[in-house]
Amino acid sequence: MRQDDDIQIVNLLFARQESGLKKLEEKYNKYCLTIANRILFDNEDSKECVNDAWLKIWNSIPPNRPENLAGYLAKIVRNLALNCYEKKHAAKRGGGQVEMSYDELSECMAGKGRVDENLEKNELSCIISKFLKQKGEQKRTIFIQRYFYFAEISDIADRMGMKESSVRSALSRMRKELKNYLEQEGIAI
Repeated sequence: MRQDDDIQIVNLLFARQESGLKKLEEKYNKYCLTIANRILFDNEDSKECVNDAWLKIWNSIPPNRPENLAGYLAKIVRNLALNCYEKKHAAKRGGGQVEMSYDELSECMAGKGRVDENLEKNELSCIISKFLKQKGEQKRTIFIQRYFYFAEISDIADRMGMKESSVRSALSRMRKELKNYLEQEGIAI
């Protein structure tokens, strides 16, 4: 049923029917607000970000026809929220989940600058996806929750039925494994 709803929404958007946007918003508004709020921690900024996402979706379908609508939407909202976050926090750094997640990942990436300065985003994304496909579902979920959705360790532990220390250990091991994997793929660390 869920997939059928998404196919119908994508078809409506592809046909440029505004009812598709309304159905998209009805189905995914809460999901998108959750993603934005995990990054921004501000309801007004999150609402604005999600509204921007609806426009971006409207402008991107067509030509795109996403097979995984939830994932496509999550990526758009996440990127918009990160852009908003960076604009608001350009002068003051420190303390939030976004910084902590980036700091944790920086031990596997080259240099201290942003990852996209060292490697094309798409190439890095493909390599990390390939790495994650080799992991079990639990490890993959933990990694994605932390570094894509910027979930707190305690939230991940609750969702996964694990201790926080186990989640921290799993993330630490995966970062080390990712670093080794990137080196094997010829990426300078």
